[in-house]
Amino acid sequence: MTTQDHTAPSSEPARLTIEGPIATITLNRPAAFNSIDLSIARKLEQLGAEVEANDAIRVLVIQGEGRAFSAGGDLQTIGAAAAAGTVAPVVGELLKHYHAFIETLRRMPKIVLSSVHGSAAGAGMGLAFVTDLCIAAEDARFTPAYAKIGVSPDGGSTVGMVGTVGTRRALQLFLAEDHFSAQQAYEWGLVARVVPAAELKVATQKFAERLAQNPPAAISGTKSLVYQAAATPVRQQLDAEEKRIIEAMNTDDFHAAVKKFTSKGK
Repeated sequence: MTTQDHTAPSSEPARLTIEGPIATITLNRPAAFNSIDLSIARKLEQLGAEVEANDAIRVLVIQGEGRAFSAGGDLQTIGAAAAAGTVAPVVGELLKHYHAFIETLRRMPKIVLSSVHGSAAGAGMGLAFVTDLCIAAEDARFTPAYAKIGVSPDGGSTVGMVGTVGTRRALQLFLAEDHFSAQQAYEWGLVARVVPAAELKVATQKFAERLAQNPPAAISGTKSLVYQAAATPVRQQLDAEEKRIIEAMNTDDFHAAVKKFTSKGK
């Protein structure tokens, strides 16, 4: 297994490492609790595009450096823009890059796994749940944060959460909850696994390795079909299922698996 470290200097706002079929993007603004400013938004867009274009990668892990996963949008930057009357261009530019990254996460034919410790607030909470799956430390805390400062959700927060918890629960979380625990998030289906904080890194690696055992066609086809199912008419969804499964059945992975299965007991 080869390891590639695309880490630019440690001052970079996010860094990418690749180990076999597993890539990891680490949010790297620990002094600012990995809050999202223009520098990290641009870097995430770049790294997301690199991962999407790399056919050898099957799983992408997203984690945070330091004491938090991500505190959400950088309020110092946004507050200064509000005071200067430049919110539209400043926040618009930030979200142009950050939302491009979120689109890439949802579109890429790889499973994206967030690994959450400490605080995940605002857009940081949104990032935790816009990924395909989330594993969290027992002490992780999720904070909607938006309503408290008089704004509505961004950063893919509604994209990731509404489809999982439904409209009523989503309204409750965004408007009536100050914060919620990893265990609550697990009970609502937002988190796949909750583990002791000291075991998060190892558990994340094992989970990613398990996911990476799935052949690429299985990962890409399943992800695409699952996300389009809710908004697609039945006939169109059935046609999409047919197209995807035939594509997968023409791969070497499928041929090898069938051969192994049919040879049992002979």
